[in-house]
Amino acid sequence: MSVSSSEKIKRFAVIGHPIAHSKSPSIHSTFAQLTGVQLSYETLEAPVDDFKGTIDQLQKAGWDGCNVTVPFKEQAWQIADERSLFAGRAGAANTLVFRDDGSIYADNTDGSGLVRDLQHNLQVELKNKRILLLGAGGAVRGVLEPLLAEKPAALFIANRTAAKALALAEDFAGAGVISGGGFGDIEGEFDLIINGTAASLQGELPPLPDDCLAEGGACYDMMYATATQSTAFMLWGEQHSAGLVADGMGMLVEQAADAFNVWHGIRPETLTVLAGLREGIVS
Repeated sequence: MSVSSSEKIKRFAVIGHPIAHSKSPSIHSTFAQLTGVQLSYETLEAPVDDFKGTIDQLQKAGWDGCNVTVPFKEQAWQIADERSLFAGRAGAANTLVFRDDGSIYADNTDGSGLVRDLQHNLQVELKNKRILLLGAGGAVRGVLEPLLAEKPAALFIANRTAAKALALAEDFAGAGVISGGGFGDIEGEFDLIINGTAASLQGELPPLPDDCLAEGGACYDMMYATATQSTAFMLWGEQHSAGLVADGMGMLVEQAADAFNVWHGIRPETLTVLAGLREGIVS
């Protein structure tokens, strides 16, 4: 990795391992064009065992911040000097700001990006609705606070290991009506089912009851599909007559817009970028 402080424009990156596949540079470059912001944004693959060293190098070279993806979101949270409410509750961060005094501010825009995509882009109402959230890993933890802030009637976390779902529900008990358990504990119908696992990308699905989706309900996969192939969970939604089936491409764009706003104080228009991704114009 080569970094330099000679650039006058602000410098950002997305850090992960692996990272070459990331769409973030294209998304942020397009945001910059739409808003007139001058920036440089690239991908950086950090060593699995030295994320902190990579961050130190960027700060010394005068960079302004970074996005963070797997497997470093928890480490990004740990090294921060100050955290937003969402990052604090999530125990993970996907957006870092390198301040002039050497301190680091951490935010987590995954949950706000998900809620924005659901409510604004897809017109999915969350208030007073029953939500089923699949999985109990970091991706799910990161979106719980923003989802509960919309005051759903109930949110149930289902996970193969019931104890993890129960522990997660207990952690967020004060934020709303939330409970958890195993897939065998799923009862009743849900207005919205969100897949927060990566399993469906490999064609795998949790053992969901056939009658757990309410009539006209929505199925949302936080992973995003390819242009030619839906995820296994999206196919499940189609087979069970979901009123809406969507992948996480909108969440990807909306969380990026929120990160852009953290850095630049401007929230860019997102539908142009999302349409470009769908059509292969932005890649």
